[in-house]
Amino acid sequence: MQASRIARWPPALAGILCISAPAAGALENPADIIAAHIRQQGYACNDALQAIRSRRASRPNQAAWILRCDNATYRVRLIPDMAAHVEVVK
Repeated sequence: MQASRIARWPPALAGILCISAPAAGALENPADIIAAHIRQQGYACNDALQAIRSRRASRPNQAAWILRCDNATYRVRLIPDMAAHVEVVK
């Protein structure tokens, strides 16, 4: 009886690890997420280098970021369920 109980652990443990693995891999860099948003709107950002949250420029439900790409720097305001407001800084 004890052996059959122990024999059930490896498959159960493997199942738990498989379920939790995608969640661990789903963590992304904010720069990559914001770069994907502005690329969908036609802005060029070949390699997202850094994203810095601009708390002073942010508003309720509108997070503002400074996104530095290899080819340009953008001021991006993310608005839920809408297109981002994007300004080219340099």
